[in-house]
Amino acid sequence: MKFVDEVRIYVKAGDGGNGAVAFRREKFIERGGPNGGDGGNGGSVVFVANPQLTTLLDYRYQQHHRAKNGEHGMGSDCNGHGAEDMILQVPVGTLIRNEHTGELLVDLSDPGQQYVAAKGGRGGLGNMNFATSTRQTPRFAQDGGKGEEVTLRLELKLLADVGLLGFPNAGKSTFISRVSRARPKVADYPFTTLVPNLGMVQYKDNLSFVMADIPGIIEGASEGVGLGHQFLRHVERCKVLVHLIDMGAEGEGRKPLDDFNILNAELKKYSAELASKPQVVAANKLDLTEARERLGPFTEALRRKGIRVFPVSCATGEGMPALMDAVAEVLFTGRTGKIHVEAPAKKTSARAPAKKSAAKKAPAKKAPVKKAAAKKAPVKKAAAKKAPAKKAAAKKSSRKPVAKKAAAKKAPAKKAVRKAPAKKAARKAPAKKSGGRR
Repeated sequence: MKFVDEVRIYVKAGDGGNGAVAFRREKFIERGGPNGGDGGNGGSVVFVANPQLTTLLDYRYQQHHRAKNGEHGMGSDCNGHGAEDMILQVPVGTLIRNEHTGELLVDLSDPGQQYVAAKGGRGGLGNMNFATSTRQTPRFAQDGGKGEEVTLRLELKLLADVGLLGFPNAGKSTFISRVSRARPKVADYPFTTLVPNLGMVQYKDNLSFVMADIPGIIEGASEGVGLGHQFLRHVERCKVLVHLIDMGAEGEGRKPLDDFNILNAELKKYSAELASKPQVVAANKLDLTEARERLGPFTEALRRKGIRVFPVSCATGEGMPALMDAVAEVLFTGRTGKIHVEAPAKKTSARAPAKKSAAKKAPAKKAPVKKAAAKKAPVKKAAAKKAPAKKAAAKKSSRKPVAKKAAAKKAPAKKAVRKAPAKKAARKAPAKKSGGRR
C-alpha cells in the first residue's frame, strides 16, 4: 500500500430542505388551513480517527466530498427526511488545517475522536408554522439553510514513542526488523526506505512501545536535498530519539562524528523542540573491522560532550539489550542517567590552566615578597638612620629637665606665696626677741 501523509481536500455539507406551502383539502372539511411540513436538515461532514488506518491514500484520488441535502417538506404535515452525516475516517494522529489560513483546526490524536468539519444546513419551516389568528392562510414557507463548505489540508503525524534517525543505509530498517515484527525493505544501497515504517516492540514485563523508522536524512535536507524534511513530522510526537550512526560509512569525508553533528544541525533547522528531545546514540555495524577501529575516537569525542555511546550490531544483535534497556528507561521513567556520562576530559582541561595559573601566580607572589624583603632592608637602614632621632629624643629629654628647672623656678614662686606669712612671722620674731633682751 502506498504511503500518503499529506493531502488537500474540499468538503461540502448538505443543504437543508425547504419548507412546504400546502393547505388541507378534504371533503366536508371547509377551511382546513395550512399544513405544509418542514424541510429536513442537511448532512454534516465528520472526521473520525481510526486506529486501523495508517495512510491518507483514500483522499489522494478522491478530493471532493459532499454530504447529502435534506428532503423538502410536504403537505399533510409531512416533514422532510434529514440527511445522514458523511463520516470520513482518517488515521490516528491526523492534523486538520484550513488550507487558506493555515490555522490548525484539530489534532485527532485519540482513537475514535471526532471532529465536525462542515455543519449541515438547517431545514426550512413550512407554512403551518406561520399561521396566526390574524394570518390564517400564510402562503409562504422558509427555505433551508446552506451547508458549510471549506478546503482542508490533512497532515499525518504517526503516533510513535521512539524514533529512529540516521543517514541513509545506516541500518535503521534492520534495527526495527530485529526488535519488532515490522518487515521493511532492506537493501545495500542508500534511500532504501522511502516511507516511514512502524513496529510494535515487546519489551520486558509486558511493556511495549511503538518505534518509527523514517527515511534517511543527509546534509542539506532543509534545502530539499535527498527526501528533505518532509518525514521528520512523524517523529515530532516521539519521546525518545535513537541516533543510529554508521561506523562503517564509506565515501569522501564520511566520519562518524561528522555524521552526528550534521544530523543534529538538520534537526535544529527543522525544529528546536525536536532537537531538544532525549537522544540515545548507537554506533552500528560493529561486525565490520573498520567500524571497531573508529569506535574508540568516536566514543571519546562524545564522552567529552557528556554523551554515552552504545556500540551495537543490528546484523548480529550485539549490544542490542543494553541499548533497549536505556531506551526503555528514558521512555517509561524519564530518567536520562544511562544516556549521559561524565566528561573527565573537560574537567582535566579546565584544571590544567588553573594549575598553570597557580604556578604562574606562585612566583609572582614570591617575587614581591623578596622585593618587599629587599625593600625592607633599607627600612632597617632607615631605622638605623633614625637612631640619631633617638639621640634627638635624648636631647629633647635633656631639654625636659630644663623645663623642670623652669618649673622648679616657678615652684619657689608658689612657695614664696606660701612662705609669705613666714616672712611676716620672721619680721615679728625679732620684735619678740628684742622684747626679751630688754
